[in-house]
Amino acid sequence: MTRRLTEFSHGAGCGCKIGPGQLADILARVAPPRHPDLLVGTDAGDDAAVWRLTDDRALVATTDFFTPIVDDARTWGRIAATNAASDVYAMGGRPLFALNLVAWPTDALGNDLLAEVLAGGADAAAEGGWLAVGGHSIDDAEPKYGQAVIGEVHPDRVLTNAGLRTGDHLVLTKALGTGVITTAVKHGQPAPGALEAAVASMCTLNADAATAARDADASACTDVTGFGLLGHLRKMLDASGVAATVWADRAPALPGAVEGIAAGMVSGGTRRNHEWVEERLVVDDGVTGDAVMLLADAQTSGGLLFGATPERADEAVRWLVERGHPAAVVGVVTADTVGTMTISRGGPTDVAG
Repeated sequence: MTRRLTEFSHGAGCGCKIGPGQLADILARVAPPRHPDLLVGTDAGDDAAVWRLTDDRALVATTDFFTPIVDDARTWGRIAATNAASDVYAMGGRPLFALNLVAWPTDALGNDLLAEVLAGGADAAAEGGWLAVGGHSIDDAEPKYGQAVIGEVHPDRVLTNAGLRTGDHLVLTKALGTGVITTAVKHGQPAPGALEAAVASMCTLNADAATAARDADASACTDVTGFGLLGHLRKMLDASGVAATVWADRAPALPGAVEGIAAGMVSGGTRRNHEWVEERLVVDDGVTGDAVMLLADAQTSGGLLFGATPERADEAVRWLVERGHPAAVVGVVTADTVGTMTISRGGPTDVAG
């Protein structure tokens, strides 16, 4: 009997990351490197490193890989490569080329299936305009795949975690819930159509989202992946020295995500995310625990989260929605105690999305 790819996975997609609290403790013990041309390093937990080559050109370097999140090999490859490139987009850059990263149980799964995974990665690269050119592989009991992606950006237009300003509105460019839905799939209980919607979202490049962020003169940007919206927002707030209110009702959710949370389809990664941010949360009356847990859901190949003036944020959302993206303004940056995240219902009636 052929085993499903996800049977080999101890955690689905970005949900298999080391928890944010544990990772922060580890990185705190490592001195961040310094160099005049290292424009972005590890200081603020940014999505990628940026190295200045000239006054008008810089390289963006990142890597991401994870265990199977779906059973179709080519789709998994496409999702993993799309997710890896998101770190380049989150820095305001465009991908140039990538190296494949492969861990593979050759005896259990064989060569044909791995070829399909690599073909999926090549599909994402072709759509995004970068090239997958070789890489590295090892024999491993648990399959893993991703890419190390190199991109470019103008040194003066680099987007980072830091820079959010009081009064900025927060734009989220994809719906939440991939962690819930893939957990439901592992338990054999996904809502009808939920997996298809999640796969479509995870296969969508963040190229349009990056364009929207740049055109909105975004003050700060990140992609929303394994640490969930709240985990990644916490890092942005700490780096920027501000706080935020998140309007839970405005956060778009994938079909089946709300029902999945209610049914208890919450991954271990999501629970770790919630534990890490819980000390920072102020939850208003009327906001349910399920709504907060969705905001902490460990995403795979999620959207971008960026700050911009209210007017520019509205324009960005309208442009993205016109192009078929479920973008929305989901919060506002405040001057409360640094790092505090107030979870509220609703928001201004004039907010687009």
